[in-house]
Amino acid sequence: MKIFQICSKSPFPPKEGGPIAMNNITQGLLKAGHSVKVLAINTPKYFVEATHLPKEYLNNTGFETVFINTNIKVSKAFWNLFSNKSYNIERFISQDFEEKIKQIISENDFDIVQLESMYVAPYIETIRKYSKTKIILRAHNIEHVIWQRLIDSCSSPVKKLYLKHLTKTLKKFELGVLNKVDGIAAITPCDAKYFVQAGCVKPVISIPIGIDNNKIPAANQEREFPGLFHLGSMNWMPNEEGIYWFLEMVWPGLIKELPEVHLHLAGRKMPQWLQQINMPGVNVQGEVKNAFEFMQSKTVMIVPLLAGSGMRVKIIEGMACGNTIISTSTGAEGISYTDGVNILIADTPDEFIQQIKKCIDNPSKCVEIGKQAQKLVAEEYDNDVITGRLVEFYEGMKK
Repeated sequence: MKIFQICSKSPFPPKEGGPIAMNNITQGLLKAGHSVKVLAINTPKYFVEATHLPKEYLNNTGFETVFINTNIKVSKAFWNLFSNKSYNIERFISQDFEEKIKQIISENDFDIVQLESMYVAPYIETIRKYSKTKIILRAHNIEHVIWQRLIDSCSSPVKKLYLKHLTKTLKKFELGVLNKVDGIAAITPCDAKYFVQAGCVKPVISIPIGIDNNKIPAANQEREFPGLFHLGSMNWMPNEEGIYWFLEMVWPGLIKELPEVHLHLAGRKMPQWLQQINMPGVNVQGEVKNAFEFMQSKTVMIVPLLAGSGMRVKIIEGMACGNTIISTSTGAEGISYTDGVNILIADTPDEFIQQIKKCIDNPSKCVEIGKQAQKLVAEEYDNDVITGRLVEFYEGMKK
């Protein structure tokens, strides 16, 4: 098959959740013998210089980008309060990007146009105008659900008011798209069920994020124990708010009981307040050179997400590395986990403290949970198998 993959940010280099999810499916499709053309929005938040990317990737994908300044503009954000359009989506609309889509579609005969996330859905009408190709939305999240959960955890009345407006308009746009595409590949069964209940009458399937276990390097160092850590892009609001909550509500109580414990915070775009933080036992490392090596040097990954949707790539990668994951129920959504067997779930400060103490008090059990997590990923999240399911879905769409 010949697939046109349109991305809301560059899939390469895969340094955070969205790009990893996009690139893994790109590589899976290429490995299975299919043709993939990748077009991505180049944003200030995740800017890439195509000339610096590996030639093999550029040749295999015909990779192209179009720059769109998606930065929030205060004046436009303010006036959007009086509009029924989604400001979240409006920031991704560009005539240049539309023209590039028109050019690529005119020069190629694709079997599938794969939209990576709701943020490239505004271009559906353009695709329809110039092509009869089947359009599939690969929904990484239910976007408005993330924003609704941020409202629930927000304490500022002014911020909450604005978040409500963003959520309302985003939900209207998101639900309006469901039946404009020919099918939806949701990341999780929960998301797929939501789309159907929301009125989607088009084919919907759940295709999770896959991992190529062959590309995870063998651990070549002794793990720090308990080696508590968090790894994630900190310019994603749910990550920042989750860490803020953990440091405010969990860490003081934990460090009081276990003064020797250390927490390592790693990831791209560390906010200023975290760079300047001075809390006992907290080590802010920022972006790490190799995520897998970092994870394999530690034991326990914490995922204190209070908001989110879809599936957390870093949990799957941490499981593949044999880490013991302690996550909120929200953070672990979409993963076929068994609490106490291949993950530990904690939704309150006391539960986080108790789960961390459980790992420290019983190192062998902690290690066993990590091994069971590796087994889960190998059995249910193999990238080749998941790609095969997506291709089967696409083949059905062509009939």
